[in-house]
Amino acid sequence: MRFSIKYPFCRGLLHASPFFAFVLFLSVPDCAFSVERERFAVGGNSAFVILPPVSSRVKEPTPWVWYAPSLGGRHPNRDEQWMIDRLHAAGIALAGIDVGESYGSPKGVTVYQEFYKHMTAKRGYSTKPVLLARSRGGLMLYNWAVSHAGCVGGIAGIYPVCNIASYPGIQRAAPAFELTPQELEDSLTKFNPVDNLQALATKQVPIFHLQGDSDRVVPHEENSGLLASRDRALGGCGEIELVRGQGHNMWRGWFESETLTQFMIKRCLGD
Repeated sequence: MRFSIKYPFCRGLLHASPFFAFVLFLSVPDCAFSVERERFAVGGNSAFVILPPVSSRVKEPTPWVWYAPSLGGRHPNRDEQWMIDRLHAAGIALAGIDVGESYGSPKGVTVYQEFYKHMTAKRGYSTKPVLLARSRGGLMLYNWAVSHAGCVGGIAGIYPVCNIASYPGIQRAAPAFELTPQELEDSLTKFNPVDNLQALATKQVPIFHLQGDSDRVVPHEENSGLLASRDRALGGCGEIELVRGQGHNMWRGWFESETLTQFMIKRCLGD
């Protein structure tokens, strides 16, 4: 398993309180966000696309990054501005769809597939988007990706959830799957990203996560670390940049990572 360990050059004020930082992540409004997003609906679900300026656009098919979670249209927001500016400079769009708190449930995956078909068949976007999973967006995007590995250009993650048992936990996730907690526990390997990596490994889908070693909301060992080790055991190429002293917070290094951004750009453009 391949890990790189990074010591951050600075630590945000929220570092000392991961719980507070996590709540803040859920509630930051979309203010001071200097890009325009087109809003539309797919199958009754609210979707968005943020196109680069006309001067930066490339010929179709349009390269794009698929972002999750949307959470009622609150994300992405100003947190990702630095990253979006660089994606736009490379001619790459950012898009996503709101599936609520699906936790990667089959209903959410079905909506994701409808969204993928809309973006590729109706809008002329690339058939191999790069997925950007932030926090619990990991469950949503990975559970679509494991069933559509040939449609994935790469998977980028910012402390992504990869293990239902770790977060949100079986009790809390069960209603989204329309199962009792016991039923979900009994069938967990069917729905859990960390248990369904064979197709991604076989297709050699590139994976790169940023993860903090002090994350108490989405612990490294139960999520990114476990996913990467299993992916590589299956012959895949998952990589993690493990950041010392950081947790599930709003440290700017998550959103201004040159390594993560270049990973997305290269995979979107087929480099």
